[in-house]
Amino acid sequence: MPEKRYLFTPGPTPVPPEVLAALAQPIVHHRGPDFRIVYERCLARLKDVFRTEREVMLFTASGTGAFESAIANLVSPGDRVVAVTAGAFGERWVAMGEAFGADVVPLRYEWGETPSPDDLASTLAEAGGAKAVFLVHSETSTGVVADVQALAAVAREAGALSIVDAVSSLGAVPLETDKWELDVVATGSQKALMCPPGLAMTAVSEGAYAAQGTGARFYYDWDSTLKAQAAFDAAFTPAVSLVAALDVALGLILDGGLEAAFERHVRLGRACREGIKAMGLELFSPDDDRAAVVTAIRVPEGVDGTELLLLLRDRHGVTLAPGQGALKGKIFRIGHIGWFDVFDITTALAAVELALTELGADVERGVAVTRALEAFEHTRV
Repeated sequence: MPEKRYLFTPGPTPVPPEVLAALAQPIVHHRGPDFRIVYERCLARLKDVFRTEREVMLFTASGTGAFESAIANLVSPGDRVVAVTAGAFGERWVAMGEAFGADVVPLRYEWGETPSPDDLASTLAEAGGAKAVFLVHSETSTGVVADVQALAAVAREAGALSIVDAVSSLGAVPLETDKWELDVVATGSQKALMCPPGLAMTAVSEGAYAAQGTGARFYYDWDSTLKAQAAFDAAFTPAVSLVAALDVALGLILDGGLEAAFERHVRLGRACREGIKAMGLELFSPDDDRAAVVTAIRVPEGVDGTELLLLLRDRHGVTLAPGQGALKGKIFRIGHIGWFDVFDITTALAAVELALTELGADVERGVAVTRALEAFEHTRV
């Protein structure tokens, strides 16, 4: 028998069979009527998931392409921007801003801390203002989900645009693009949207669109993208199979209801955290319902974190995510966004328990799965 594989990373995530089936359909021409019908429906569904009345721009790229679209269109060389960073993806905002010649003022936290609106207000005041504030909604490297509604309100009060990395949050936890007055929301296809990697999406407010800078851009140019999409076309050749798959995935999400998806993710997060604690392990990510995207766990004393993940993958077919940057080898992460249910969580917990025991760790056996099932079943949002 070929070994069964289990993917529990916070991206890429498992893809439903209906979505995989869409990928297997014959290729159609991206300028023809067959594709245009799918493209139009997909763009409309994206507006529903982003919860915006504005058009959502769709690019063939990873989520980082959506970030670059924001910087390329908004930031001119020398513009002052504030980047709020408490993990790997906050640091990506810093690096990208610097690459485009911005005057980047970082508001840095220890990895695993939660950004504070008061700190952002102080940083903006000390900086003498900024054109934009770069935010991370769900910091995948640590499991922290920030209060971007409050952070964006601080930016707005200071006259700055709010630019939000929502790659691992959109579709998993509440995010209201219009209601929260977020200026730019950027995401990718491979996380809670239940698709393979390769599509990036950007929603832009009227104010952000009017504030475009003078920096060079071509592929990610908002004007040409929106002009093409107005005719249900693409400015450049899109990944037609991925768009068809995304259309199906968005349909699944919306048919089930976004609120139901948010509740399911909260319950999965609770189940994972309770199982980890029952095993006697220490959480790195916060132990609260906001942490519904990924659970980060400290590697037990005396265990090699890299060896643990290799053992899980190579002997048991279970792939978890390692720590990033300075956290490499110190934590491991279990993703639970997208196409997951509670039995996926119990599989991950049982595998961790087994692997740690094989490595000689002192963990309590047989309690994690039971506690996770109880937490999922008996707690409601």
